[in-house]
Amino acid sequence: MDVRMAVETAVSTQLQAISPLSGGQIGQVYRVQLADDTPLVVKFDDGPEPQLDIEGAMLRYLAEHTELPVPGVIHSEPHLLIMEFMPGRSHFSPQAEANAAEHLAALHGVTAPTFGFPFMTLIGAFTQPNDPTESWLEFFREQRIFHLMDEGLRLGRLPQSFVPRLERLCGQWEQWLAEPERSSLIHGDVWTSNVLAENGRITAFLDPALYFGIDEMELAYIALFNSFSTLFFQRYEEIRPLPPGFYEERRHLYSLYPLLSHVCHFGGSYVGMVDSVLRRFGF
Repeated sequence: MDVRMAVETAVSTQLQAISPLSGGQIGQVYRVQLADDTPLVVKFDDGPEPQLDIEGAMLRYLAEHTELPVPGVIHSEPHLLIMEFMPGRSHFSPQAEANAAEHLAALHGVTAPTFGFPFMTLIGAFTQPNDPTESWLEFFREQRIFHLMDEGLRLGRLPQSFVPRLERLCGQWEQWLAEPERSSLIHGDVWTSNVLAENGRITAFLDPALYFGIDEMELAYIALFNSFSTLFFQRYEEIRPLPPGFYEERRHLYSLYPLLSHVCHFGGSYVGMVDSVLRRFGF
């Protein structure tokens, strides 16, 4: 089934127009226009193991349990996800950056008894196991670092020599990391193209990679990819002050997970970035 036919079947109406959009690690992305001029965004994956229903479930979870602005889900199944079209662009005024900080600080105030999530989620094209775990450091080690380390090895994109180095670091990182008082719900993939703004306000956060982790994971990701400027961090800390040492040390350790994700997706220079983090901490 082609994308037009799949969408028309799902919404029980003919499309007036369909055009490709950029973005998305999974499948193809389109803007469509219904016969009544309603614009929608469609993701379509005709691969052998489509998982777009997981993205749909994450968006619905955010809509039901948080105030984070996200597109509404109109239709969700493994090969087809249909969402509201959200206005805005991935360009942020100082007011929009402050608004992003306010939204994410509120999101990070949503907590759970354990680390993990009610169901398996995704980071790009890769699974995120989320078995409930009482220890953050155990969860981060086993279900984040070691999980993607194994994926990188399986794909041949992470050299075997990195395994003992990562294992030694994870065995000694209590020197820099501590158990948080509580978990925080994080979006998990806040980079520039996954956020839309208009008139100084954030209109939508897209493509979540949800789990209950720690707020500093989100902030380390944002810092790593320069999603926002220092204005964002200033406003965030006005609401949720960070313990000392985040910018100097912990953000580099927490960047290992998104870096390993990028190794799995792309290989190349991201392997060197993982190497740099390991060397920074003496491994």
